[in-house]
Amino acid sequence: MTLKKLAALALTTTLAAAPAVADLVIPDLSYRTGPYAAGGTPFSDGYQDYFNLLNARDGGIGGEAVRIVECETGYNTEKGVECYESTKGEGALIYQPLSTGITYQLIPKATADQIPLHTMGYGRTSAAKGEVFNWVFNYPANYWDAASVMVNYLLGENGGSLDGKKIALVYHNSAYGKEPIRTLENLSAQHGFKLDLLAVDHPGQEQKSQWLQIRRSRPDYVLMWGWGVMNQVAVQEAANIGFPMENFIGNWWSGAEHDVTPAGAAANGYKSLNMNRINAELPVFADIKKHVHDAGNAAGDGSNIGKVLYTRGMYAAMLAAEGIANAQSIHGVSDITPAQLRDGMESLEITNARMEELGMGGVGPAFSVSCSDHGGNGLGIVQQWNAGEGKWVALTDYITPDDAVTQPLIDEDAAAFAAENNITPGCL
Repeated sequence: MTLKKLAALALTTTLAAAPAVADLVIPDLSYRTGPYAAGGTPFSDGYQDYFNLLNARDGGIGGEAVRIVECETGYNTEKGVECYESTKGEGALIYQPLSTGITYQLIPKATADQIPLHTMGYGRTSAAKGEVFNWVFNYPANYWDAASVMVNYLLGENGGSLDGKKIALVYHNSAYGKEPIRTLENLSAQHGFKLDLLAVDHPGQEQKSQWLQIRRSRPDYVLMWGWGVMNQVAVQEAANIGFPMENFIGNWWSGAEHDVTPAGAAANGYKSLNMNRINAELPVFADIKKHVHDAGNAAGDGSNIGKVLYTRGMYAAMLAAEGIANAQSIHGVSDITPAQLRDGMESLEITNARMEELGMGGVGPAFSVSCSDHGGNGLGIVQQWNAGEGKWVALTDYITPDDAVTQPLIDEDAAAFAAENNITPGCL
């Protein structure tokens, strides 16, 4: 072990032994109401429960207690900005907006206020370019990674060629849903498949015309960029027209249990991406039940533990907590500032061994962060719904995106943002 690692270990041990005397303030911009509550609620439960676990079991992070400040956004951009403004003065260390629309509005605000944003697998994809977006992180993967992973999976299913295939994209008609379009258009030109774009207006309850069009055009595959009730409706409409579920693939925000259970047996075979593996037997869940739920300090009723979005919320909290611990080690203080946390996030390294130590082995891929790369390695798996057993089954290991396609798009978009906002790219 190096002297640096020994020093960091000694500091961590000292901090952990100290009493929790100050708060590490973590806002939770949640949405437990409205048409997107089915996704927002389990994510928020997992996010809060993990921090509550650290408080109860470990005395916080480095001896500092975590204080969660929840603010309901209803997945509404204006309310999300209001929540940011009303909570940042409490000493907020980091924001996880769980909304692309809110993220776009918060990027300039958080940058000016020097508070990190973590938009895990969503938000502005080009924020992966750390020299331009110094205060925004979207590791371990982003939307353009997801689009490329989908196409790479389909290439593997078709002997390496999609030439002449027809692929339809059913997408939420918002900043979120539009994110993958340019990437898919580039991939369409590269691999010779025809791309049809079918927008679904908020909140997504009315999709009959889109699925009638799919029935007429008979695409080989349908990809989906949906969220909330839109996903449930899409799965049911696909079943109604007899579209083969094994050829219907959602992104990682269109692949939770509540997206498929309303359709019953008809949803069997539906596929989606996932950035995190699912394993209800992980030791961390037993710790959460013991130290948080049994103690009456849970964010929810316990029914979401181990499910897709609860796991992802917990995973997001773990990444924030590891960033905090890293910042404490770097700066030699436990009561860190947002700027110090940014340093901890930008030099974060998540290893398989560390995830095992945390009781969540295999939940996500190993990755590291740097000034030039705030986005991680972009890996994703493909999972399939088994309606008979009521669970998701992983079909693949982690699939790598095509950086030769996505990186030039990230560079171009980040450069345009820098020019528009008079930003001189560089590391802090």
